[in-house]
Amino acid sequence: MPNVKSKGTNGDKTPINVMGGMKGIILFLFILSGVVNVLALTGAIYMLQIYDRALTSQSIPTLLALSFLAIGLYLFQGTLDVVRSQILVRLGAKFDEGLAPLTHKVTIDMPRFGFSLAEAKERSRDVDTVRSFMSGQGPQALFDLPWMPLYIAFIYFLHPLLGTITILGAIVLATLTIITEILTKKHAQEANQSEVHRANIANAHTNNSDIIRAMGISERAVKRFEEINDRHLKIHTRLNDISGTLTGLSKVLRMMLQSAVLGLGAYLTIQGHLTAGAIIAASVAAARALAPVDLAISQWKSLVIARRSYARLKETLAAMDDDTQMVELPAPASSVQIENITVAAPGSGAVVLSDMSLSLNSGQALGLVGATGGGKSTFAKAVTGVWPLVRGTVRFDNADIKQWRPEELGRHMGYLPQDVSLMDGTISENICRFDPEPSSEKIIAAAKAAGVHELIVRLPNGYQTELGPNGMSLSGGQRQRIGLARALYDEPFLIVLDEPNSNLDLEGDQALTNAINSVKQRGGIVIVIAHRPSAISACDTVGIIKQGQLVALGPKDEILEDLTRQSLKPVAKSEPQKQAG
Repeated sequence: MPNVKSKGTNGDKTPINVMGGMKGIILFLFILSGVVNVLALTGAIYMLQIYDRALTSQSIPTLLALSFLAIGLYLFQGTLDVVRSQILVRLGAKFDEGLAPLTHKVTIDMPRFGFSLAEAKERSRDVDTVRSFMSGQGPQALFDLPWMPLYIAFIYFLHPLLGTITILGAIVLATLTIITEILTKKHAQEANQSEVHRANIANAHTNNSDIIRAMGISERAVKRFEEINDRHLKIHTRLNDISGTLTGLSKVLRMMLQSAVLGLGAYLTIQGHLTAGAIIAASVAAARALAPVDLAISQWKSLVIARRSYARLKETLAAMDDDTQMVELPAPASSVQIENITVAAPGSGAVVLSDMSLSLNSGQALGLVGATGGGKSTFAKAVTGVWPLVRGTVRFDNADIKQWRPEELGRHMGYLPQDVSLMDGTISENICRFDPEPSSEKIIAAAKAAGVHELIVRLPNGYQTELGPNGMSLSGGQRQRIGLARALYDEPFLIVLDEPNSNLDLEGDQALTNAINSVKQRGGIVIVIAHRPSAISACDTVGIIKQGQLVALGPKDEILEDLTRQSLKPVAKSEPQKQAG
């Protein structure tokens, strides 16, 4: 699981700590549940008094007094039940409020460690799952279970034999609960895995909708999804069959027990050991005693899913580093050093970049070229911290980038990935990186530096144009230039551009060259990864990456001339790489 840094949050916000902070409320709910369960005896006692006192005495005042008292107690019980339910809903909301933002941090970070989008989104759903369970009937059943002895004692007080039967019924239902846990655990895990698999397929088809439509493979895609969905439904059907069968069985047993109490009570009454009112009171109390077990079994599937989600949240957030004590370093201003970095592709673990080193100074622009699949984009992801390093270090002004909090480091870095994706929001929000206190001057300066200001102001809503999901309302070239403006916003020290002109026309190429020159003049550092020579026209240094290794590094004209004359071979690790000063 990724080690995600989070300023001043993970130290006091984990599932254990959040739930620990609710201990006082949980204790209050336990006591409140005790009062509710005591009041739940109202019906049994009312029946006992009606049959044994009001009917035998033929007293209307006694009947009215008992009825008014019972109504008052019922209303009080109902009020407390509503209060308990509302408290549980708010506990769920508090749990969500405490953990959802941190979980979303992990969700954002997980794909760069090789997790699928479905697996990442699952962490967000975990918070929703636990919150929904806490707001439902499951916790109420768990709070009521410890008070079962109260009802059994009441029944035992009426007659020991009735109490014994109730205890045996409770043991049978408890055994059913254990069986439910054993039978549903494995199927619940399989259902979760199939759900993730199905979501992965659905995401892949959605992300490739253009290709699916253009190449006429919609039916194949649907067929593929249908097969995965059928397997998912079969697993869920088995899980629901088990849960539903045991729930139905528990209800039947509870009704049988209630009837058994009635029958035995009638026998004891005939024998003169019990009154008629005690028969009804015992039956009502027995039903109430076993109702929490019955409810717990019916909610067991939700309990298993919520428990698994809670465990995943603990595992996920336990991996977060506490960076609250980190010293805030000064903004980098002189150099970037890449020292023997080796990078493996997340998920597969295949080494894509091996033992690469170079150093760049303020005002320098490096162009990286090489064949497709050589490791150029991997280098960009490694330098920007998107992909973790297997070994080696990236340093800003001699300090490892791990010494910066991600939020602070991001202010000193601009990144334009090969596949430009803008976020749902306005153009201005995207350029300023959703800064809560954006500077209009900086937004316009970045847009002008990227040569996109005139294009933006010609739009009907200008900088306030809503882009929609992934910025699909714009052309590829427009998205790329707005992405470049985002990378240039607030004049970051290091700017990494991966194929920045792949969708640009001649005007865009010239704007890109001007932007690179502008960064160099203000003392920043630019790394440009490109196939087209026009993208590196403003670079003074060129490196060539081949098969995951840096095989040449030096002045642009010299390296490009060598590239046209000879086939390059990897430089031996013991030999210093030729590098421009």
